Amino acid sequence: MVQVSTGIAYDCDVLVVGGGIVGFSTAYAITRSAPGTRVVVLEKEAGPARHQTGRNSGVIHSGIYYRPGSLKARYAARGAAEMVKFCAEYGIAHAVTGKLIVATERSELPRLHGLVQRGRENGIPVRELGATQIAEYEPEVEGLAAIHVGTTGVCDFVGVARQLAEASGAEIRYGAEVRRIDRRPELGVAVLTGAGDVVRARVLVNCAGLHCDEVARLTGDEPGMRIVPFRGEYYSLARPELVRGLVYPVPDPAFPFLGVHLTRGIDGGVHIGPNAVPALAREGYDWGTVRPRELAATLAWPGSWQIARRHWRYGTGELRRSVSRRAFTAAVRRLLPAVTADDLVPSAAGVRAQAVLRDGTLVDDFLIREGARAVHVLNAPSPAATASLPIGREVARRALETLRSA
Repeated sequence: MVQVSTGIAYDCDVLVVGGGIVGFSTAYAITRSAPGTRVVVLEKEAGPARHQTGRNSGVIHSGIYYRPGSLKARYAARGAAEMVKFCAEYGIAHAVTGKLIVATERSELPRLHGLVQRGRENGIPVRELGATQIAEYEPEVEGLAAIHVGTTGVCDFVGVARQLAEASGAEIRYGAEVRRIDRRPELGVAVLTGAGDVVRARVLVNCAGLHCDEVARLTGDEPGMRIVPFRGEYYSLARPELVRGLVYPVPDPAFPFLGVHLTRGIDGGVHIGPNAVPALAREGYDWGTVRPRELAATLAWPGSWQIARRHWRYGTGELRRSVSRRAFTAAVRRLLPAVTADDLVPSAAGVRAQAVLRDGTLVDDFLIREGARAVHVLNAPSPAATASLPIGREVARRALETLRSA
């Protein structure tokens, strides 16, 4: 058992677990807000941003989707502008492209109009388009109506994470998987890594993404939620000239997922996806990756069964699109009729770390909780990369307050 003991020198003031964009943004915010604060970041992989940060569609979200007043709405709108400025300052690849959200069925029109109102409440400029006006932006896209959101863009989030890590001045330790944590409220925390190293800190910040609930429990805090991993599968478009920018369907308000969309990335390629299917491991990027212990933990959480009971019809459709390229193509053709199954080239998948409460509620906002000597980021899926700079400042504020009161 690793233990904090009296008379031992601390290795750092704040220990951040997780080397994704939120972890590095937190380290960056701490050292900028309180120069001289010693920060260590532990990342179990051999390099930065190997999971959610490096496996998303690279979209800088405007914030139009999110409930007014929520952390997602506030941080995404603010974070989008800050992200563009950060990328420009450090020469990181980015572009402000705008995007279309397209209604293809009459039943979607009320939800589309609701997004217009939500955008206005969130301070986001939106242009409403009729069916014939869609071609001004996307000649190959068809729909009954659409809205254009001009503040949406794309960027290299892995490049942003690397720059944040470098600019933070923190000590970054890669290949350092957290195995045990001993938290003593009167002293601090001691973390044992897989390499056998012990790192002692006054305060721990948990930005472990797909493993954040496990790290919280290792710390001794019951998070009241569990991460239920959902895999998002992507294709690349063999004919990228069919899409000029970003094209999204009208999202289903019952889910935090945005649906299969078309994204022209900074490399000029067009990615299509993701769907949302249960992953059989926290890092289950394909159907062949199964980790029995992790799967058993997901199945043991009552919320997982509640999700299945409530949303089995939606889940069945997602599973069908996962195993059938023809079904996936049909979903894409609703937006882009010219596409064929031969146009879809399998691409790298991602896994969303979705927090689920015991009653099956999908947590739809960022979730940050505190314990003794600890701050836990417990729900930070999309648009967390977009919002990473303001998220980092908020987590840093809480960590520094904890440090001052320790």
